[in-house]
Amino acid sequence: MRLFAHTAVAVSLSLSATAQAASDAVPDTLAQRLTACTSCHARKDPQGVPGTDRYFPRIAGKPAGYLYNQLINFREGRRQYPLMTYMVDHLPDAYLHDIADYFSNEHLPYPPPAASDAAPAVLERGRQLATKGDATLKVPACMACHGERLTGVAPAIPGLAGLPRDYINAQFGAWRNKTRKAQAPDCMAAIAARLSLADVAAVSSWLAAQPVPPDASPATSIARPLPLACGSMPEAAR
Repeated sequence: MRLFAHTAVAVSLSLSATAQAASDAVPDTLAQRLTACTSCHARKDPQGVPGTDRYFPRIAGKPAGYLYNQLINFREGRRQYPLMTYMVDHLPDAYLHDIADYFSNEHLPYPPPAASDAAPAVLERGRQLATKGDATLKVPACMACHGERLTGVAPAIPGLAGLPRDYINAQFGAWRNKTRKAQAPDCMAAIAARLSLADVAAVSSWLAAQPVPPDASPATSIARPLPLACGSMPEAAR
């Protein structure tokens, strides 16, 4: 009788442990698989509100075509960041489309921009470059391609609103050093080569200081032709 009691207890504990393990199982969903992405690209404060990292960009709400192009660029070596290359190196195109579509449909609130420590003259130069460009340098306004609200243009032009200053500076440096490339013709590489380091600092400071519109969805159209030929947004995509 005592043996039966011990056996019953053991079976009960085993069943309980099995049930607990089942309830603790990680769901096999796309959202769960992409926690590796959100650990860097969608950091949140203790209240669960997404914050702004000093280096990693927000990818939620970016145009799906842009996100897909960047995943392809990492996989094919046009962009250099070992962790990203490792993550996408063996993923097929269809799965990269799924990832891009998932994040393009995710819309998270932005925190207010941090106060800028740049001098007023620097911010004014940045504003001029972003809104009007510089004809002498043959540099078009950021708004001419990235949209009047700087929230990007579907299907493949990213938004600049809400990007960290350090990230913008780093990407300009990568284009200047030819460690970041895009589909030819690489319009951003041409622009980066025409801007001085002071101009890069000015435009990154101004962009990072701008509040993000409440509706940060990318625009659905833009004036054609673009100021520069751009392989990632060809004229055939109009």
